Amino acid sequence: MRKREYDIVLFGASGFTGRIVVGFLKAACEESSFKWAVSGRNAEKIRAVLAKNGLENIPVVVADSEDYNSLDRLASSTQVVVTTVGPYALYGSKLVEACVKNGTDYCDLTGEVQWMRKMIDRWEGEARKQQCRMIHCCGFDSIPSDLGLAWFQKCAKEETGNYFKHVSMRLLAAKGGLSGGTLASMFNLREEIAKDRSIGKMLKNPYMLNPDPDFNGPDGGDLKWLKEDELKGGWLAPFVMEIINTRIVRRSHALKGFPYGEDFTYNEAIYCGKGFSGKFNARKSILPLAIIRFAKPGSLLYRFVRWVLPKQGQGPSEKSRKAGYFKLEFIGVTLDGEKYRAVLRGDSDPGYTATAAMLTGAALTLLENRESKEAPYGFITPSVAFNPDQQVKIMDRAGMVIEWQGKL
Repeated sequence: MRKREYDIVLFGASGFTGRIVVGFLKAACEESSFKWAVSGRNAEKIRAVLAKNGLENIPVVVADSEDYNSLDRLASSTQVVVTTVGPYALYGSKLVEACVKNGTDYCDLTGEVQWMRKMIDRWEGEARKQQCRMIHCCGFDSIPSDLGLAWFQKCAKEETGNYFKHVSMRLLAAKGGLSGGTLASMFNLREEIAKDRSIGKMLKNPYMLNPDPDFNGPDGGDLKWLKEDELKGGWLAPFVMEIINTRIVRRSHALKGFPYGEDFTYNEAIYCGKGFSGKFNARKSILPLAIIRFAKPGSLLYRFVRWVLPKQGQGPSEKSRKAGYFKLEFIGVTLDGEKYRAVLRGDSDPGYTATAAMLTGAALTLLENRESKEAPYGFITPSVAFNPDQQVKIMDRAGMVIEWQGKL
């Protein structure tokens, strides 16, 4: 292991999600000793966060997302960088560059697939050369989907002797809204598309994050409107995270060498129930997403939507976060048409507490694997970076339980 001053540095410790990660790192350090520090551009705000957590002795590394030299010093001081500073398309590129050039492992919470593609194209070769592991999407997008699918396929092989040829993930229930940071990233993407139409075209490619984005696979576009569920009946609505999660799952599959076959398909949606009420719920769930999608940047509607929705740095109370939960269902289909299911449950709100716990788990496991040659270097995904036991441990740390349910 390269000798560094710290094992883990958290960049963005004074932000809403960053403050939650500080608490998780404190608890983890009490279980297993490691040397960590926190970072950001405002030392006074960061020290206030540390004082609130009784962590006055934790070092503060001052760094600014616009100042490459400060980020270079940050990256060279630690084995692992974990960052909550987004939108990453605006504030993340220089930190990625600094981590790659210093051979520092990295994980984040981005869901900005257009930025991920840009980082992969620019830095993949150098990251492999410098022997570092760069992992995007270590929160609700896309840990439950990526690790859940890997676990489900592992069970399929053990239970049926073969992998599923198709898997659908259905969001069955959730309590806890989108974070202000996620919404800021969504709005930034809308503004990027308005300036560059080629980004919108790229987003329509279901394999845009594959090592070869021109891979000609069978998966189609994302769900845009309500539809009947062909697997179990009832009604489906678009899931806002589908455009992120599905592409991470497909990148994972490609990086693993297509173990489920090049004809494997995967999709995601919100399951809204059966009958009239199910159709009504599907229509109702579409409305917020449709408003965001059709509000043109700069328009009065766009400015109004941005005004009423949570802002970056805002979030619910601890009591509200503890009352949150989520429930996902994976449905797998075999070659002969048999259907099996698994259910994944999370015991806290997906956008904040669970996301911060997943990110913390990813950072700790990167540190654990720092000397390991098991996972490849470069821009990899959670299910590629971590072995099956570690994947279960990360889910468990975040209050997630996944269970095989047998035939549907």
